[in-house]
Amino acid sequence: MYDFSIVGGGIVGLSAGMALTKQYPGSKIIVIEKEEDLAHHQTGHNSGVIHSGIYYKPGSFKARFAREGSKAMVHFCKEHGIKYDVCGKVIVATERKELPLLEHLYERGLQNQLDVMKIVPEELREIEPHVKGVGAIRVPSTGIVDYKGVSRTFARIIEEGGGEIHLGTKVENIAEEKESVSLETTRGTIKARFLINCAGLHSDRVAKMADLNTGMKIVPFRGEYYELTAEKRHLVKHLIYPVPNPDFPFLGVHFTRMINGDVHAGPNAVLAFKREGYTKKDINVKELFEVLTYPGFWKMAMPNMKEGLKEYVRSFSKQAFLHSLQQLIPELTEKDIVPTHAGVRAQAIKYDGSMVDDFAIFSGERSLHVCNAPSPAATASIQIGNAIVEQIAKRFELNGKLA
Repeated sequence: MYDFSIVGGGIVGLSAGMALTKQYPGSKIIVIEKEEDLAHHQTGHNSGVIHSGIYYKPGSFKARFAREGSKAMVHFCKEHGIKYDVCGKVIVATERKELPLLEHLYERGLQNQLDVMKIVPEELREIEPHVKGVGAIRVPSTGIVDYKGVSRTFARIIEEGGGEIHLGTKVENIAEEKESVSLETTRGTIKARFLINCAGLHSDRVAKMADLNTGMKIVPFRGEYYELTAEKRHLVKHLIYPVPNPDFPFLGVHFTRMINGDVHAGPNAVLAFKREGYTKKDINVKELFEVLTYPGFWKMAMPNMKEGLKEYVRSFSKQAFLHSLQQLIPELTEKDIVPTHAGVRAQAIKYDGSMVDDFAIFSGERSLHVCNAPSPAATASIQIGNAIVEQIAKRFELNGKLA
């Protein structure tokens, strides 16, 4: 019998395990991951950005956890010798019609208690000489880091505290009982006093196994990237973002300096035909059928059809992708960018078609289910882990011990 079982060996699940290790030293913790390595999916395929929290609704979990989490992440990296760089970013308006949206974003940054500053084109050229814009916001607190390295350190802390990490172990069924939770896995039954579901792309399925109705479904969106050739990396000094479309949940194609020196450009955002569909050829008929017969998907898709078609054009046309990048850096040419990895975002969509725009955590009798944790979840992972422990403590702690 374990005290805590955590489903999902990504950065959020591992952060929860680390937080539990610190809060309940000596407790028996097990992290269950279906892959043969940790941080295999969303964590291992993201852009490595330490987000500031400027985009998110003031007072939301995303806004607060990103702001606090970025500081916590930098502190953690310093403490454990993990390479990071608080390089800052600029959000650039390339047309005058975007200036009101840029102003709104600036005000949101102030509401979220961030150090943000408006800069004019001349100042933008001093920071990013190759970027074209009519106005910009500078966000100094944004950074970059290796989240796989962070995840490995979280895992080491769990194991040093006596916790176990079981790879290649897939959960197939869950039964919540009065005093415990039983997990039927591909490697036998695991019993624990409490379950934490951090299964990312499969979090809604794990919740359903536990007979929890979340009122939402995970829909996978693939984000495809190019990278600049080595000769053109000098064109990007920091992180460079466009002004996002407020009616679309993605941030638009942007330039990200990676911790290894590469510069990635993207992503677009297209429906993946498989929950772990990292290429155009990755198709799972059953999973695709689930999405296409889900009313919430079509209620979301129809109003966004015009923007969605643009994303698909960028997916199949390098020239169209390049054109989007040239809005920010006009001198880029087709030979300056080459395809690189893609990531998949687990986006929860409600039955009414609305996208869940904040982190979502649901409670069972003896379980917590993190059922919407897309970006900036990696940035906020330490805060999410702490929040999970706080919820468990409020419900079950008695005289300093888990009841």
